[in-house]
Amino acid sequence: MILNDTIIALATPSGAGAIAVIRISGPDAIAVAAPFFKSAFGKDLLQKKSHTISLGHIVEDGKLLDEVLVSVFKAPHSYTGENVVELSCHGSPFIQQQIIQLFLRNGCRTAEPGEFTLRAFLNGKMDLSQAEAVADLIASDNAASHQIAIQQMRGGFSNEIKELRAELLNFASLIELELDFSEEDVEFADRRQFKELLGRIQRVLKGLIDSFAVGNVIKNGIPVAIVGEPNVGKSTLLNAFLNEERALVSDIEGTTRDTIEDEIAIGGIGFRFIDTAGIRETEDVVEGMGIKRTFEKIEQAQVVLLLVDGPKLLGNVDKLKRTTDEFDKIKAENPNKPLLLLVNKSDALSDTDKVAIDRHLGKVSYISAKTGEGIEDLKQRLLQFINTGALRNNETIVTNSRHYDSLLKALEEIEKVQLGMEEGLSSDLMAIDVREALYHLGEITGQVTNDELLGNIFANFCIGK
Repeated sequence: MILNDTIIALATPSGAGAIAVIRISGPDAIAVAAPFFKSAFGKDLLQKKSHTISLGHIVEDGKLLDEVLVSVFKAPHSYTGENVVELSCHGSPFIQQQIIQLFLRNGCRTAEPGEFTLRAFLNGKMDLSQAEAVADLIASDNAASHQIAIQQMRGGFSNEIKELRAELLNFASLIELELDFSEEDVEFADRRQFKELLGRIQRVLKGLIDSFAVGNVIKNGIPVAIVGEPNVGKSTLLNAFLNEERALVSDIEGTTRDTIEDEIAIGGIGFRFIDTAGIRETEDVVEGMGIKRTFEKIEQAQVVLLLVDGPKLLGNVDKLKRTTDEFDKIKAENPNKPLLLLVNKSDALSDTDKVAIDRHLGKVSYISAKTGEGIEDLKQRLLQFINTGALRNNETIVTNSRHYDSLLKALEEIEKVQLGMEEGLSSDLMAIDVREALYHLGEITGQVTNDELLGNIFANFCIGK
């Protein structure tokens, strides 16, 4: 990839719309656009100041292509740090392609996925974690993921890492200096202060690593498995959550033979609900495969909802025992996973019926998937399982698996240095571990990088960003 030429791409989604924005970036971006732009007021685009907008027409050999607004951003005060021109034209796909092809024939090439943001990173407009947050921001589909991406894009996470790295680098320099005076047996790095710094870095890294458990599910949607015997109302409950007829509902047992998934936002947090095949003994091969997938989804889910048919529990000792056994089995196999026992069809139960059920099953939650009774309370209980305190307090939350991996490696090296200090390890051996910790922290922000890493990150961006 050549990174000093002029690139062009559609910056808005492809297809018809009211307007479309075509972005051009590179040292010659303004010079490339100027000959084909005829200002409505006779102004030369090359003479326009940065951060100005001009009305005019795109013209090729006397042929009018479209009336446009042209925004000019001069280096280094632009998104990419280069000269940038953005053309706002009418949203016809034909017009978009006519304009893009015009500039491709006259000094531009098509931008690669994420190349505008890659240039922004290489030109120092943002660090690598901020660049990755751009993609997360575009992909955000609920308030929580949007808040996390905004915070990271504004540098909240990277500033925290940079500060830790700068302090560690200062001590690393002093330790390296000691190696030059090894024969004199002097210490430039205050070991007490160094020990305190390592302890603080360890606490921060552990906090960031722990936050990934929350951040990852917020970013990708929290999976909630709805399980139970056939025909207890699992599909009806899914439809009640989504407020639409997403899953097929029937009185025939075993209607759902595969998992059905859909996502909604509750309190700004994305939840991915999974309707599963009913759990029962069966000789039907297809239904059996669906039941196998049910147990796989239980393992993958963050929260499990075990649904039972309330009226069928009344006076049925065997069903009450099976319910208790199933609940205990799921809990034993997933001890750290929230598991709720939901008694469905509460609209058909009297208060006396509920007391009888509670006596056998303990305190359970009553809902009616059909009428919606208890659904809002259930949504609030689901929210309570997610630690959103960090979001409310604007604390840093890690959502990127690459960052998580680098943090784990950095923590491992920091703990090696701590152990080395306790055992009286020599400065030259400690310096090796400190360098490794600095390397892994630098990987997060892009202070340490390589072409392969950049290629993997920016290949996942959309063209035009």
